[in-house]
Amino acid sequence: MSTTKRVAIITGAANGIGRATAEAFAEAGYHVVAWDRAVADAGLVAAIEAAGGSAQFVTVDVSERSAVEAAVASLLATHERVDVLINNAGILRDAQLVKLSEADFDAVIAVNLKGVFTCTQAVAPSMIAQGYGRIINAASVVGLYGNFGQSNYVAAKSGVIGMTRVWARELGRHGVTVNAIAPGFVATDMVAQMPEHVLERMVARTPVGRIGAPADIARAYLFLADEHAGFISGAVLSVDGGMVVGT
Repeated sequence: MSTTKRVAIITGAANGIGRATAEAFAEAGYHVVAWDRAVADAGLVAAIEAAGGSAQFVTVDVSERSAVEAAVASLLATHERVDVLINNAGILRDAQLVKLSEADFDAVIAVNLKGVFTCTQAVAPSMIAQGYGRIINAASVVGLYGNFGQSNYVAAKSGVIGMTRVWARELGRHGVTVNAIAPGFVATDMVAQMPEHVLERMVARTPVGRIGAPADIARAYLFLADEHAGFISGAVLSVDGGMVVGT
């Protein structure tokens, strides 16, 4: 894969899957633009550069349209292109239906669904103009099959899958592919805080016999971002160790 001067935006890049993805793209030779609503992370930039790539960290809240548009404008002024957008940022506010507050519903939709829309809408014109682009969205297996206590999260991820298919139809003629990754349970800080018996139950439901690692998802992002993946568009790739099959 030729990645000379390829530029990749990765949202939610400060930790977990996003950080692993930023490092994976750096190793592949991309210039990585790491977005997160956290403050600037010099450690992440150093890790990316140690992996052999170049990087910059930009504090961006994907739920804030003005911040997204300003960050894209600044990037285009400097690098004149965006080749890959990884819409990875996401939050959880879990509760059963009867206890789920409107504020928590709106917060998850704002980041996990509208944030994907906002970021994609901001970068799509430049991808159309250059006749090339890869947009990859973070969905979830729960967006395909539902999950107890996650009305807001499931609604957002189901919406992401729907938008992915619409954009694949709209942007394909311009050389832009749009796909989604649907991770299963992945060993992030959030999952690590779960009780041991819950983790054991997750592993028991996963045919490959383990919980996913952030690098497993990062590699899937990298695969769909490859220049040679140009005939894959509108797809939802489950990266779950066969969990859905084993359920």
